[in-house]
Amino acid sequence: MTGLLQRARGRGPDVLVVALAVAGALAAALSGGEDAPGVAPGVAALAAVAVALPLLARRRWPFGAPVAVWAAGAGLALADGRFISNSVSSYVAGMAAAFLLGSLRDPARARLGLAVVLGGAVVIATQLPDHSAGDVVAVPAIFAVAWLAGTAQRQRAEQAEAAEERAARAEREREAAARLAVAEERVRIARELHDIVAHAVSVMVLQTGAVRHRLPPEGEDAAALRQVEETGRGAMAEMRKLLGALRRPDEDAELAPQPGLGRLGELVDEVRRAGLDVELRVDGPAAGLPEAVDVSAYRIVQEGLTNTLKHAHASHADVHVRCDEHEVRIEVRDDGAGDRGGAGHGLVGVRERVAVYGGDLHAGTAEGGGFALTARLPLDGLRA
Repeated sequence: MTGLLQRARGRGPDVLVVALAVAGALAAALSGGEDAPGVAPGVAALAAVAVALPLLARRRWPFGAPVAVWAAGAGLALADGRFISNSVSSYVAGMAAAFLLGSLRDPARARLGLAVVLGGAVVIATQLPDHSAGDVVAVPAIFAVAWLAGTAQRQRAEQAEAAEERAARAEREREAAARLAVAEERVRIARELHDIVAHAVSVMVLQTGAVRHRLPPEGEDAAALRQVEETGRGAMAEMRKLLGALRRPDEDAELAPQPGLGRLGELVDEVRRAGLDVELRVDGPAAGLPEAVDVSAYRIVQEGLTNTLKHAHASHADVHVRCDEHEVRIEVRDDGAGDRGGAGHGLVGVRERVAVYGGDLHAGTAEGGGFALTARLPLDGLRA
């Protein structure tokens, strides 16, 4: 049923064209008196049909079909001006044809169509019975208005299509930027994990070497520990190669240690110096957290405050971090704008960090106004 309705709507203009042709034919066949054409009623009816029916081919020949309407009308006027003078259907067909010519996408064809309309209208006006000099100006002007209406409609359609294209392009650019943000954040997470794992492996290798040096060099235990050392050093070398592949050619290696929740005070001081009043509260023991979780929690707070500075126009922010044996819960709340249309890419990175640990993230307008970012990082299975 829906398909039938859609096809019916698509064929609606064609139905109107046929109805126009039928009405014109009936009017011509039933006309009489001095204003009737000097031909048989059937011929007059066919003439009326010949003016209107070319509009049915407007989709296949968008230029030729309306030109054919005007060619038929001008030809009939030259044959007998009374064919056109009293034909309402021919007048409507001419207006429709002028509108279609004005709406052509090709400006050159549209201008040529205007010339056809004006030329045909002048021919028809001069062939009207009892025409005056004013008719030669007024009749072309009327149809020129229809052509201008078609031009205006074409311009509106082009503007709408251009707006849709800009919106689609902006959406594609946003999606590309989001994908890039995800990729960059994943690389950053990989570097941080590299530092953490490399440090742990280094400690293991050093401790293994220290134990091996206390054992007789010919013993099986010393050989096994030597194998452990070599495996550890090989793993560290492979990790450095992989990290080098992730780093951009113009990017230097980070030499400073990765920050954790213990450095939140420094971060808050920096944000305060930037002009945002921040209140920090940390509940629970943060010292014993797994290093990767500790770094990610710091980065989440950092992104939340950066988001507030860049997009919120806020005067105050609250940072609350709560740690227990099961999870780390982070909340960054401000009193600024709740709608953060331009803050999506940073939140994409936060979402990636939370997803690594199977946590939860909520970001949006807070109750009572402002913006709230809440993240939960589960610790089950991560503590030593």
